[in-house]
Amino acid sequence: MKAINLTTLALVIVGGINWGLVGLAQFDLVAAIFGGQDAALARVVYTLVGLSALWQIVPLMRAASTGQVQAEARHAHR
Repeated sequence: MKAINLTTLALVIVGGINWGLVGLAQFDLVAAIFGGQDAALARVVYTLVGLSALWQIVPLMRAASTGQVQAEARHAHR
């Protein structure tokens, strides 16, 4: 389970960086690497990033239910 969480987290980070580049520089790195937004590999990457974001909801909800999120928030405000 830890491997899939790390893999999906890495893909979410890649997606976030890609969206940052799109917003700041109108440059889609995934499309540039894989041959355009409509290229099959680019669509696979976009799909994997989206599924990874959905998967990352699970650890977030677990952390929230155990109080880890609230504890981190209190610690950050000190």
